[in-house]
Amino acid sequence: MDRRQRKTRNAIFTAFSALLSKKTYTSITVQDIIDEADIGRSTFYAHFETKDELLKALCTDIFEHVFSEEVMSEEHHDFSHHSSFRDKVTHRLYHLKEQQQDIRGLFSGECGEVFLRYLKEYLYRVFYEHITAEDNIPHDYALDIAVSCFSETIRWWLKGQNGYTPEQVAGYYFDSIKIL
Repeated sequence: MDRRQRKTRNAIFTAFSALLSKKTYTSITVQDIIDEADIGRSTFYAHFETKDELLKALCTDIFEHVFSEEVMSEEHHDFSHHSSFRDKVTHRLYHLKEQQQDIRGLFSGECGEVFLRYLKEYLYRVFYEHITAEDNIPHDYALDIAVSCFSETIRWWLKGQNGYTPEQVAGYYFDSIKIL
């Protein structure tokens, strides 16, 4: 993808995110997105066949950044020398917080369940190797509990105006799964 295509794609993502903060997913039309992004109809369809495909691409774009395996020192946090599962979770919470506006819109309304399904797909991959189960509990069950609890923790945190830090939220999550 060349620079011009990336710029157009970002304009579409930005327009879609802005619309999601104002309207429900089902009430947003492709024409709304085209108008908000200030692009032509053929330009939109050159990038996405449907609004649903756009939603999936936006989720993928967010999650590929948030769940990237490459950990580098960043301006607001540095987890490049941390390797514990708790540190990895906290690091991802920082990235989710950076995307809060987009994610808040995606969690709301009809697209919330679609967003949650995509989120859980990524979480399963990340959590799979880190979740261990007791002998009497199947691994897939323990994994489902850990992923469901974390996705709901994310929803609670990003939808609220609570001011909790990623470290605090990671602490709440790990304390919660201990008592389940």
